Amino acid sequence: MAKLLQVALLGNPILRQKAKEVQNARNPRIQSLIDDLLETVMDVNGVGIAAPQVYESLRIIIVASHPNPRYPDAPEMKPTPMINPKIITHSKIIKKNWEGCLSIPGIRGLIPRFTSITIEYSDKRGKMFRKEFSDFIARIIQHEIDHLDGLMLLDRVESNREIITDKEYLKMIANQK
Repeated sequence: MAKLLQVALLGNPILRQKAKEVQNARNPRIQSLIDDLLETVMDVNGVGIAAPQVYESLRIIIVASHPNPRYPDAPEMKPTPMINPKIITHSKIIKKNWEGCLSIPGIRGLIPRFTSITIEYSDKRGKMFRKEFSDFIARIIQHEIDHLDGLMLLDRVESNREIITDKEYLKMIANQK
């Protein structure tokens, strides 16, 4: 039975550690953690979550893009666990866009990211995949892989002027419609 997990907040040392590779995706503890991550990311209206954000220093991310109050225009994607994800190639094009983080509630940053990436990862059964992702989904994956490397979105902000509150962000996107 999947359970909701606590999300570690900015300042907790686990968020600054490089996460360990998962040796056996089929390990029951790993399977249970993935189920809990899936439950947690949906409960908190996230579009992605990384294991270090729930106090587990392991290279596991969930990509779960869907329209929600935090990201009203997010594309729909079936929640996808990715174990030991690695960026293999990326576009030369970098675009800035606003990102939030479950570990930094109430804040958004204007973050530069590659517009498309190719990654390798295994699913929860240990099957290897190599896939290309672009735009918003590529952004989520890069954000979550940063968590596996001990990086936070504030490390990527190029200027303090590119940090706003969630409330201002939501007002801004409402005014663009």
